[in-house]
Amino acid sequence: MIEARIRKSFRPGRGGFALEVDFQAPAGISVLLGASGAGKTVILDAIAGFLRPDEGRIMLDDRILFDAGAGVNLPPRARQCGYVFPGYALFPHMTVRQSLAFAVRRRPRLERHRRVNETLERFGLTECAARCPPELAGSERLRAAVARVLIGSPRALLLDEPARGLEAGLRAELYALLRQLRAELQIPVLLATERLEECFELGDAMLVLRAGRILQAGAPRSLAERPASLEAARLLGIFNVLPAEILELDPQRNSSRLRLGEHTLIGPYFPGKLRGDRVWLCVRPDQLQAWPGTTRPGPNQIPAQLLRAVELPHSVRLEFSGELAVELSRAEYERQKHNREWLVEFPPHALKVL
Repeated sequence: MIEARIRKSFRPGRGGFALEVDFQAPAGISVLLGASGAGKTVILDAIAGFLRPDEGRIMLDDRILFDAGAGVNLPPRARQCGYVFPGYALFPHMTVRQSLAFAVRRRPRLERHRRVNETLERFGLTECAARCPPELAGSERLRAAVARVLIGSPRALLLDEPARGLEAGLRAELYALLRQLRAELQIPVLLATERLEECFELGDAMLVLRAGRILQAGAPRSLAERPASLEAARLLGIFNVLPAEILELDPQRNSSRLRLGEHTLIGPYFPGKLRGDRVWLCVRPDQLQAWPGTTRPGPNQIPAQLLRAVELPHSVRLEFSGELAVELSRAEYERQKHNREWLVEFPPHALKVL
């Protein structure tokens, strides 16, 4: 378990950056999701010991790694944190075998030899053990970087955007490798990324970061179902976020009426909201329904003009006027792709407000 309460300021004052986070990361993969500059690398560097926080406390299991009040600040070599850097940072002048041996250079000679051979075999690197990084294929560099970190038996694994710049095949290999390690190692893994797909591919938990603050934390599916704030919803990037007004609320019938532009929608009852409140309506594109039509809209339907269609791996994203998006299966879209006038239906159960 990683327990971290960190405060760190850079260039204090106007125009500076301040990180202030408090979180726990148990065994499994916890994903730090945020745009560039959100503070992901600062968190990893503070845990690894490459950066000293101004205030706070960092614990790994029962060990104190950093405590500003008590004056404790263990050096990186004493923290037992494996760190995979962007680009992997393999030594260009060392072979794979030499790089692994360097990582356990403080071990007795026979143990070092045994560990290197076992690790080469475990990660399928025996045949390329005598090669240097420029001579390795992409998948070999990936496995060599992870192997070098894990040969020292770390108690936590830190990964800073390991999939950055990887083509689809290598990304899939990385994801498979991390899933395997999660099952085998049972240690905390912190994965920093800007890619939402990695949260759902790998994450047991995720922390949504913006400007040095945690906007929301929890299981990826839980966050996708119920964002805690407008900022979190926008950062997740999987919602239509539309301005609306609450016209009616009926707790007895668990219903509401909302005004969206010139149209009225029926939704569920929204606890804590009042009639007349201006809210942000959140609904995922895959929860909406759409079909071509110029007829009069039915209940919870609004007319929309198709602006463009964007191909996704398993579906098509239709982008309509009014900043509205709907996801359809590719087969369904192909049957209707020549139409420009559509009706979009908002299922009441899918509507959420912020």
